[in-house]
Amino acid sequence: MGDALLTLPSPRRLPEASAVLELLKPLTWFPPVFAFGCGIVSSGAPLADRWPVALLGLLLAGPLVCAMSQAVNDWFDRHVDAVNEPTRPIPSGRMPGRWGLWVALAWTVLSLLVAAALGPWGFAAGLVGIGLAWAYSAPPLRLKRNGWWGNLACAACYEGLPWVTAAAVLRDAAPATATLVIAGLYSLGAHGIMTLNDFKSIEGDRRFGIGTLPVRLGPARAGLVACLFMAAPQMVVAGLLMAWGATWQAGAVALLLAAQVALMARMLRDPRGLAPWYNGTGVTLYVAGMMVAAFALRAGAGS
Repeated sequence: MGDALLTLPSPRRLPEASAVLELLKPLTWFPPVFAFGCGIVSSGAPLADRWPVALLGLLLAGPLVCAMSQAVNDWFDRHVDAVNEPTRPIPSGRMPGRWGLWVALAWTVLSLLVAAALGPWGFAAGLVGIGLAWAYSAPPLRLKRNGWWGNLACAACYEGLPWVTAAAVLRDAAPATATLVIAGLYSLGAHGIMTLNDFKSIEGDRRFGIGTLPVRLGPARAGLVACLFMAAPQMVVAGLLMAWGATWQAGAVALLLAAQVALMARMLRDPRGLAPWYNGTGVTLYVAGMMVAAFALRAGAGS
């Protein structure tokens, strides 16, 4: 259906480097890179002789796996982007022919090679991340057609998986239970962040049967669900840190959450219009709480 709606230019023309870079969306690399940084911190591992591993992991999390996922998504969403974002590299013709697919495949291979260099833990995590990225965008699974499951897979790749991967490869061992719990909670909370990102593409998603939460629930209810997803896990994190004796860190997470709730109240007046504003304000506070929790784990919370 997509090819019928979108005529792609001749594959003989090479894409410009700027179009390739735009396809890989460097701005989207920050969340998984930051989450990997949280994993480095929470592991408590000394970096004196582990810098190569840390840097390779950061490369894998952002410029490789995340970038690959963006290319995969743009290729399989090219007909949707022709409605929502016609200036994107593929629908605009700046990424001609099947070059979008070739870039996605090339970055998949590069990601696997770098993941293998990180040892068994890194390779296993790389396989999971790559598998989820393709399952999210590509048929037959195309998880993004269901906003509940698709956002869960995407949130796991952006937050939980990089955090746990870093904690594993830095220690070359399974992460501590407390690390898995905190990373899992922040990953669940990121489900709400993914929902906010879907507000920008409601028209195209509705037209092509992509059941994001804004499409399924409408903007008002989807905005409320997003806020609940973001807030509830942070409440649990604050409670766990308090129970584990990390008092000031628990207080910091609670204060950051309180500030987010104030921002959420404004965003919910116009979720569709203010979702980008909240992404630049409330989400910043959300990820700050992640790092606070990571330092609490480093200090021994939950051990």
